[in-house]
Amino acid sequence: MKNFHVAIIGGGVIGSAVAWELSKYKLDVVVFEKGVDVCSGNSKANSGVVHSGINSPPGSLKARFCVQGNKMFQELSEKLGFSLKWVGKYIIAKDEEETNELERLKKVGEENNVPGLEILSGREVKQKEPNVSCYRGLWVPTAGIVLPYEFTIALAENAVLNDVVFYLETKVNGLKKTKDGFLIETNKGVFQSRVVINAAGLNCRDVVSMLEKPDFNVYPCRGEYLILDKEYSSLVNSMIYPVPVKELGVLGVHITPTIEGNILLGPSAEFIDDLEATCTTRDMMKTLMEEVRVIIPDIPEEGVISAYSGIRCKLASPSEGGWADFRIEESRKNPGLINLLGIESPGLTAAPAIAKKISDMLSDFFDMSLKDDFKTKRIFDKRFSEMSLDEKSKLVKSNNRHGRIICRCEQVTEGEVIDALSNLLGAKSLSSVKYRCRAGMGRCQGGFCTQHIVRVMEKNFDMDVKEIKLKSSESNLFVGRTRETSEEG
Repeated sequence: MKNFHVAIIGGGVIGSAVAWELSKYKLDVVVFEKGVDVCSGNSKANSGVVHSGINSPPGSLKARFCVQGNKMFQELSEKLGFSLKWVGKYIIAKDEEETNELERLKKVGEENNVPGLEILSGREVKQKEPNVSCYRGLWVPTAGIVLPYEFTIALAENAVLNDVVFYLETKVNGLKKTKDGFLIETNKGVFQSRVVINAAGLNCRDVVSMLEKPDFNVYPCRGEYLILDKEYSSLVNSMIYPVPVKELGVLGVHITPTIEGNILLGPSAEFIDDLEATCTTRDMMKTLMEEVRVIIPDIPEEGVISAYSGIRCKLASPSEGGWADFRIEESRKNPGLINLLGIESPGLTAAPAIAKKISDMLSDFFDMSLKDDFKTKRIFDKRFSEMSLDEKSKLVKSNNRHGRIICRCEQVTEGEVIDALSNLLGAKSLSSVKYRCRAGMGRCQGGFCTQHIVRVMEKNFDMDVKEIKLKSSESNLFVGRTRETSEEG
């Protein structure tokens, strides 16, 4: 039986941030993730926004950790290599009544120590955003964008670099309290740990239920997004938000530029019963287009190249208004079980600050001595498509696999696909490739490159096609061959 100091349940952005923070210390840390890769659940299915802290009530954990986390992102980006842009955002009001809400948000932000907030006239907003018409706009300069999966992967792979153990496709089925900690029953065997960190997101209640009766419920709230082709990247320069919808505890349908040049439209807000219902719907696609066209009437429906959804982990029901604070607490009945509950937006922004909080809490259990050999590595280097002609030429001469384009839409080379599949976590699904080098994310959504990625998986990694997965342990891409190859070739 393998024994650890700390076991983290969940390899989303929160679990991976905690893992990276704890990898600085002389602790044996393990992460159990039921997906085929980290960030395979809802951590990847959000807007990728680094929030400023203007939407959370002063004194709340959401406000505290959002503001702290926001200040940590620049240094983290420089250390770990994930992309980050401080594009800022406008919250726009269409009349005087909504302007009163902008004033309230500005006051909240100032109480939370968010700098640079300014209410501008519609004309001033239009000078920066020619396609946006409004009565007034609240300018928030400290809002930024990241690729949420890139951020999570960078945290996780740097944690592995510092000896954290990740078990992918490993579901925790049971917890038992012992004198010295916990027994953790999984589909990969039984493990032992002194402390358990419950970072299971939507499944956080299930984890608590393994040891005690939860004193909370989870109310899943689905948010659907549309993705616009890069051709329309010039529609906005910053994030454009409406005045928030108070009744649902969400920020409303907004228009968000991405690091890669696409634009996100969404998310919707729909309370549902099924934690796994990440489907997208035609009706919601129509609703999203109607709502964003209130902001920018000329957004073309034919510019949509894909859609996706994520599910918020809400601790408050629709009848309660949908808003509840984070809960970060050690169980009173089972000391050593630290629960991270209701970590929805701004959870991505708050992740590094929450991780710091967890390391502080662990000082009650361990001597938190720093490692002498802690190291960081920039996981994501410059992409082939971003290189100059001279840089491309030198790279191809050093490795001719970069001379073969696998993904035409995103200009991803065979060498980049091989690098993506050689990741430190050992994740080898099509989504693992997509989220590390963008193969399959372009206009054709993998129509051209999938067959070539599969060939690389077979040839370079000796993978059986029947074992190749799309994005989950149950999503096998193939069931067999239509024609078997003869022994003679």
